[in-house]
Amino acid sequence: MRRRARVLALAMLFLATTAGTGERESMTIIDFSRDDSIWPSINDGVMGGLSSGRMTAADGYATFQGDVSFDNNGGFSSVRSLPVVHDLSAFEGLILRVRGDGKRYGFRLRTDASFDGVSYQVEIVPPAGEWVEIAVPFGEFVPVYRGRLVQGHPELDPRRIATFGLLISRQEGAFRLDIEAIRAIRPSDTS
Repeated sequence: MRRRARVLALAMLFLATTAGTGERESMTIIDFSRDDSIWPSINDGVMGGLSSGRMTAADGYATFQGDVSFDNNGGFSSVRSLPVVHDLSAFEGLILRVRGDGKRYGFRLRTDASFDGVSYQVEIVPPAGEWVEIAVPFGEFVPVYRGRLVQGHPELDPRRIATFGLLISRQEGAFRLDIEAIRAIRPSDTS
C-alpha cells in the first residue's frame, strides 16, 4: 500500500512538472481516438481460471472490461498490444489518459515479444468515472513475473519497449477501464 501511495505521489509530481508542456514535449505512441486497434486478451483461463476480459474500441477510446473470478484458482484478466519495438530512450516516462472504476490496475511494459516472461509493472488507480492523465516515470516500473517481484533483474530499458499492457488481478467482480492514449514525455528543460 505504501509503495502504491509513493508511486501515485511521484506520478502526480511528475505530471505537475510536465504540465503545460506543449505537444513538442511529448510523443503520442498509442491514440485510440484515431485508431481502433484492440489489444488481444490473456485471461486466467490459460491456467484453468474462469475470469473474462477483453478490449473493445468505440467513441474515440478503448475499453478494457470484464469480470474477475476466483473460481478454479483464477483471479486475473489482461490485455496486451501486439509487439512493436519503440526506442523511448529520449523520454523520461509515460502519460496515460484513462477513466477508471476506482479499482487498481497494473500497467505493464515488456522489452521482448515473448508470450511469457518478465514484464515491468506499475500500479495505477484511476478514479471512478473521471478522465484523468496519470504520469509514470520509467524508473517506477518494477520487474514482475506472474505477479511477483523479480529480485536482481535489470531495470526497464526504455530503448526496447515492445508491448504495452493492462492487468487487473486479485479483485473479484466486474471491472472497466477506458483508455484514450499513451504518450511519452521528454525530460523537462531546466537550463
